[in-house]
Amino acid sequence: MPATIFTPLRLANGSVVENRLVKAAMEENMAVAGQLPDEAIFRLYRRWSQGGVGLIITGNVMVHAEALTGPAGVVLDAETPLEPFRQWAAAAKSGGSRVWMQINHPGRQVMANMPGVAWGPSAIRVDIGRNSTRLAQPVAMTTQQIDATVARFAETARRAEQAGFDGVEIHAAHGYLISQFLSPLSNQRTDQWGGTLANRARLLLDIVGAVRSSVSPAFTVAVKLNSADFQRGGFDADDAATVIGLLAPLGVEVVELSGGSYESPAMTGQAADERTRAREAYFLTLAEELAQSSPLPLMLTGGIVRRSVADEVLAGGIDLVGMGTALAVDPDLPNKWRAGTDAAVELKPVRFKDKAIASAVALARVRYQLRRLGKGRRARPGVHPLTAYALEAVLGRRALRHYRSWLQARTAGPRLEHGESLVVQP
Repeated sequence: MPATIFTPLRLANGSVVENRLVKAAMEENMAVAGQLPDEAIFRLYRRWSQGGVGLIITGNVMVHAEALTGPAGVVLDAETPLEPFRQWAAAAKSGGSRVWMQINHPGRQVMANMPGVAWGPSAIRVDIGRNSTRLAQPVAMTTQQIDATVARFAETARRAEQAGFDGVEIHAAHGYLISQFLSPLSNQRTDQWGGTLANRARLLLDIVGAVRSSVSPAFTVAVKLNSADFQRGGFDADDAATVIGLLAPLGVEVVELSGGSYESPAMTGQAADERTRAREAYFLTLAEELAQSSPLPLMLTGGIVRRSVADEVLAGGIDLVGMGTALAVDPDLPNKWRAGTDAAVELKPVRFKDKAIASAVALARVRYQLRRLGKGRRARPGVHPLTAYALEAVLGRRALRHYRSWLQARTAGPRLEHGESLVVQP
């Protein structure tokens, strides 16, 4: 019999998630001085925990201070003070939820005006059409840089456990660095990191192994993986099934399925495939197919806002239901469902001909809600998406100035390693 929403899930390491509803990762871009979380983030996470989810996965926490998706991103590395992260973990657990930290490296998916580094498996820029030059031109990573990146993921995971988080989720989806290595479109290397799927998956498998070795057996290690890239010739569902099989013996407890990248932003409902775009659970069909052979519990995220659809996901053999936007608008949705109501969230779709722009605007509208919740206010789903986008641009310029100054001070002196060169653009 399929699990119900409020059935606990026991993972292989013995940890228990009290219900099947998960606050999926949404990058908050709310870091303060030092790229740290503060009371606004703590307040936001207390709100979600008290809203009734069984599990909370944080937004992106970056493993490399010189490589952020946005200037207000949170960084946790060997030099970061742990106390703010202890407060973050405590806030996320305040209502009884478990909390996993999502850890990530953006690779080539960084804006051209960002200081730091733009790395990729190959020197291939993100292609989003006429706006491609807004993204940095990456350089192909050296073996030493790859090894250093593996070590960074392990260090961030180790410190997350020290701070009181229950697990980490390694982000290998959405076109970020690990996803770039997995895709034959962005990875055109001819060494041990490219070519066959086994070689392209090497970075992910090495990171998982290093992370698992750096934390205790009771600490959960999960992976976020694209069910497909939604690009012709890219990473597809057959590849995903193979990678899940490779992860199973490495101590991974859960694989979260999503899809897309900056080039094909299916994760925001802007897929090139209109059938995917039209449905509420964007990736359910692919996930159901993968669930038939998966040796690991699966979580599905993407567009779920109604209880009936969450039930459908579980009935399809998926173990956890991830929700992002719905909980940015109504953090109490799980409690309402537990009380027997059919409450749902409605947001007007963002429609622009340019899917990359539509995705950016849609994400800005979500982050607008996160900032309001972080201030102790109610969400405002009726805000015009372009208003949210314009406000985020203003905040982003301010954050960029602060990040640039912080990074310059932090990297001053003979500290750069493995041939890294800090590029601080004017």
